[in-house]
Amino acid sequence: MANPQNESAKADVQSTKLNQMPVPGKTDTEFSAEEAAEVFEQNQASANTRANAVENQE
Repeated sequence: MANPQNESAKADVQSTKLNQMPVPGKTDTEFSAEEAAEVFEQNQASANTRANAVENQE
């Protein structure tokens, strides 16, 4: 029988990253057209704000 000091505890084994159940949707890379449009609009708005700020500094 193995030495008990060399064995991992059940909690140690279950808490390792490789032994955890995957979270549904965590690594999901798909997104809807609506989500893409929303992000695009937000990026356009922030780009316009930055362009106006630079223009006002000159």
